[in-house]
Amino acid sequence: MMGDLATYLSVGQRRWLVVAGAVMIQFCLGAIYAWSVFTGPLTQPLSAGGHYGFNAREAAWIFSAGLATFAVVMVAAGRVLPLYGPRPVAAAGGLVLGAGYVLGGLLGSSFWGQFLGIGLIGGAGIGLAYVVPIAVGVKWFPDKKGLVSGLAVAGFGFGATLWVKLAGSWFGGLLHTVSLFGLPGVQSVFLIYGVLFALLVFLGSRVMLNPPAGYVPTGAGGGCRLGTEPAAAPAADKAAPPSPVAPREYSSSEMLRSGHFYILWLMFCSTALAGLMVIYSISLFGTDALQMSQAVSDPAAAARIAGTAMAWYAIFNGLGRIVWGGVSDRLGRKWSLFMMCSFQAFIVFAFYELGGAASSLIIAAAIIGFNFGGNFALFPAATADYFGAANLGRNYGWIFLSYGVAGILGPQIAGYFRDMALAGDISTWQISFSIAGAACVFAALLALLLKEP
Repeated sequence: MMGDLATYLSVGQRRWLVVAGAVMIQFCLGAIYAWSVFTGPLTQPLSAGGHYGFNAREAAWIFSAGLATFAVVMVAAGRVLPLYGPRPVAAAGGLVLGAGYVLGGLLGSSFWGQFLGIGLIGGAGIGLAYVVPIAVGVKWFPDKKGLVSGLAVAGFGFGATLWVKLAGSWFGGLLHTVSLFGLPGVQSVFLIYGVLFALLVFLGSRVMLNPPAGYVPTGAGGGCRLGTEPAAAPAADKAAPPSPVAPREYSSSEMLRSGHFYILWLMFCSTALAGLMVIYSISLFGTDALQMSQAVSDPAAAARIAGTAMAWYAIFNGLGRIVWGGVSDRLGRKWSLFMMCSFQAFIVFAFYELGGAASSLIIAAAIIGFNFGGNFALFPAATADYFGAANLGRNYGWIFLSYGVAGILGPQIAGYFRDMALAGDISTWQISFSIAGAACVFAALLALLLKEP
C-alpha cells in the first residue's frame, strides 16, 4: 500500500509522494470538467435518434448542480478534516463520487436520475475529497504555497483530457462502443467511470498524511518516520527565501469579517463564471460555430474538433494551475491575479469570433483553460497568505463557495441564450461570452484593491 510505503521514506521524499497522491485524486475529481463530451448525446432530439432529448438548460443544470454541491460540501469537508484526518476524508470522497456515477449510470435515463447521481451525489464526493490535497500540500510546502497549490490540483485539469477522449474518441470512444447491461453509451460510461473513480481516489488517499510535528522544508532529511521525531530546524545559511505570510492565523469567523475575504470571493466568482461557461458550452458552441462558418463538412466532424478543443482546454487548465502558481510565488498574488483576469477578459471577449475556425477555436480554448486553471492555484495560496495556512482547509471552503455560484451562473447563462436562439442562429453565443468577459474585467479591477500581507 502506498500509505505504508510513505512511512519508510525520508521527509523530503514523503512530501513529493503526497504531491503524487494529490494528482491521482484530482485526476478523478476533474471528470466533472469532461461534462461537455456528454452534452451532445444528451441534447440530441429523440426524433433524431437521441436517447435522452434534454434541452441545453437541463444539461447545464446537471453540470451546475455538481459544481454547486461540490462547493457547498467543501465547506463541510474543511470543518471535518481536522477531526478525522486527511486519509478518511479523501477516501470517503472517492467512494461517494464513485457511487454517484454508478447511480447516474443505473438511474440516468431521466434528467432527475442524472441530476441526483452525477449532480448532487457526484458533486458531494468531489467536495469531500478536493480540499484534502490542498490543505495537506500547503503544510508540506509552506515555502511554495502557490506552486504546490497548483501541483496539488493540476490533475483536476489534466484528468478531464483523459475522460473526454476516452469517452469520445480513443479506441472508437466508449460512448459509441460500450453498452453495459443494455444501457445507452452515456450511462454505460458513467458506470465505468464510477468504479474507476472510487478505486483511484482510495489509492491516492493512502498517502494523504500531514507532516510530522515541527516539520520545516529546509534541513529536513534522514529517514525519520511519521510522528516519531521532528524534522531538524533549518540552518541559518540554508533558510528558504521568504514568502508572503499572514500576520496571524484567522478563524473562519474572523476571516468572514475581513474585507479581503469579500474581494477574493467576488473575484473568484467572476473569473470562474467565464471558465465554467466555456467548459459547459465548448462542445455545443464549437459545433454550432464550425457548422455556421462552413469550416467542416458535417456535424460529426464539428463535434470531433470541439472535443479536441475541450481536450486542449483541459491540458492547459492543468498547466495553468502549475505555471500561475509558480509565477505568483515570485510576482505576488495581487499582480498575478490582475494579469490572469485581464488576459482572460481579452480572450473571452474574442471567443465568439475565434470559434468559426478549427485552429483558432482550439487555441482560444487552450488559453481560456490556462487562465481558468490559475484560479485554483492563486486563490488557495492567497487565502493562506491573508488568513494563514493552519486553517486553510476550513477557510478556503468559504472562498470556494463563490465557485459554486459561478457554476450555476455561467452554464445557465449559456444554456438560456442557446435555447433562445432561432434555428441556424448562433449570435446569442456572443451575448453569453460578452457577459463572461465583463465579469473578468470586474475581477481584474477588484485585484487592484488587494494589499499584500
